[in-house]
Amino acid sequence: MTDSRSRLRRVLLWLIPVVLLLTACGEPEWRTKDISNLMPSLAFELTSETGEAVTAERYRGQVVLMFFGFTHCPDICPVTLGRLKAVLGQLDDDAEDVTVLFVTVDPKRDDLKALRQYTSAFGEEFVGLRGDRQALDTLTKRYRVTYGYGEPDASGNYSVSHSSAVFAFDRQGDARLLIRDSDPMEAVVADVRRLVQ
Repeated sequence: MTDSRSRLRRVLLWLIPVVLLLTACGEPEWRTKDISNLMPSLAFELTSETGEAVTAERYRGQVVLMFFGFTHCPDICPVTLGRLKAVLGQLDDDAEDVTVLFVTVDPKRDDLKALRQYTSAFGEEFVGLRGDRQALDTLTKRYRVTYGYGEPDASGNYSVSHSSAVFAFDRQGDARLLIRDSDPMEAVVADVRRLVQ
């Protein structure tokens, strides 16, 4: 009786790690930052670069990459959007199922014409969005994004501080990933492709 209990105990001690290992191997980990269940789903009421009022529902069924920036940005914005353009270029036909939303945090200077010109330089998958300060603050608070304005110079120009992160949402509008500028390109491509497929 003691031998059979001892054997059973040894078998269980061997099986438990195997079961845990198999469970962990079921779903591969994301290569960028997984924010599933940490951030709310995609929701907004803004104006698109065409002047049309849009909500997040417009983009259901698409993988959405959302970035907060401004058209007068000297470095972070063009680099980030250029990087996203390169990611889409590596997705081949899957790029048709991805939309990049560029939300301006500088609606005072970024009128619809400026947004259209800016996003068109990156491709048809890029859409500029803007809103008044209330709509912008509602959206940035939803995703814990901060932004701020510097003091205007003599010509009225000012700097804008903002995040460089990109939020990735799946086809149902659920927040899935936070893509940082430090993430390797191959990791971003792999994760966006996985979201599409």
